[in-house]
Amino acid sequence: MSGSNHTSAGAWAKRYHLASRAAIERILRPYDLGSTQWYVLYQLANSGPTPQREFPSLLQIEKPTLSDVVSALVRKGFVEQTPDPNDQRQRVLALTASGKKLWKELPDPIAMILSIAFEGVDEETLETVTKVLQVATERLNDS
Repeated sequence: MSGSNHTSAGAWAKRYHLASRAAIERILRPYDLGSTQWYVLYQLANSGPTPQREFPSLLQIEKPTLSDVVSALVRKGFVEQTPDPNDQRQRVLALTASGKKLWKELPDPIAMILSIAFEGVDEETLETVTKVLQVATERLNDS
């Protein structure tokens, strides 16, 4: 895999994505959580109760995937689903007492990954990398 396509910025972005995803899974495994479950808990811990219909766009996942994730979190007792007071057909997700307790105990896998991956990288370089990836992502999404 030494061709130019395999050493491009895009190839390295994908490798970083895969490596960071694997690291998140390793960090969360002792808590019996997956990365998408963590992101749901993150949203609820930081923004409070959230309509379930908002999660597919927030997490860029399909509705069936979200249903599986929510079902697992409800089964584990970390999240509760209640009818939306404005539309009884919709559900609102919120952390339970057990979910709040778990959240306080969980490490922040994103902070851990960033500290490992970018240790010693100066702020200006990080800003450049961020901007380049942001623009590239927006261009691909808009094409």
